Amino acid sequence: MVDGLDLTLRQFGPIPLDLALTCAPGEVLGLVGPSGAGKTTVLRAIAGLTRARSGHIACGDETWFDDARGVHLPPHRRRVGLVFQEHALFPHLSALGNVAAALGHLPRAVRAGRAAELLRRVHLEGLEHRRPHALSGGQRQRVAIARALARDPAVLLLDEPFSAVDRRTRTRLHAELAALRADLAIPMLLVSHDLDEVSRLSDRVALLDHGRLRLVGRPTEVLDDPVARELVWGDAPTAHKRGDS
Repeated sequence: MVDGLDLTLRQFGPIPLDLALTCAPGEVLGLVGPSGAGKTTVLRAIAGLTRARSGHIACGDETWFDDARGVHLPPHRRRVGLVFQEHALFPHLSALGNVAAALGHLPRAVRAGRAAELLRRVHLEGLEHRRPHALSGGQRQRVAIARALARDPAVLLLDEPFSAVDRRTRTRLHAELAALRADLAIPMLLVSHDLDEVSRLSDRVALLDHGRLRLVGRPTEVLDDPVARELVWGDAPTAHKRGDS
């Protein structure tokens, strides 16, 4: 049994997949590759939003998917936190209400207090009653992170989480994610086209191409490899470039 996330996914289509990955507690695994490589599909499969044709997904002693045994837990039964590029907050709810909406597993009487605690954790104390339109892009993304943590996830999935904010805000969010990672000690998977971001935040990087795992290793090993440069940048210079989204 792997202590952390362990997955094998295989299918011919509609998006091909043929890969096996692990991610240890407290580790950030970056997923990179050209558009259409299957990065987001991998995250959706882990979350239960997409079902692969074959393979398995387990986290610790919990099996979330195993086609050979007929196991496919629905998303609400998987302890997964999701943060997307578009934070998808409810516009009619306050920051507190958005986080509380993810706490349906707790008694109603304690949801507001727990939501406030999660907002403090992402440095939004004092902004609990603002609606999304009254928050900056970085603040809205912090609400999305607090909401992702609401179910005490065993895995945190980050799909282009910082691409919609300016560089200064992105740098602050990077620092906050690093602190959060040390506190949570759970597997985290990060998809980003910003390769400097991937290099800065990830312990290991996995390069995908048409759903296949081409390389996996330390950020410098993967991102400076000629295969990675050709796939991601198209025979670009060695210096890291931001790819298209």
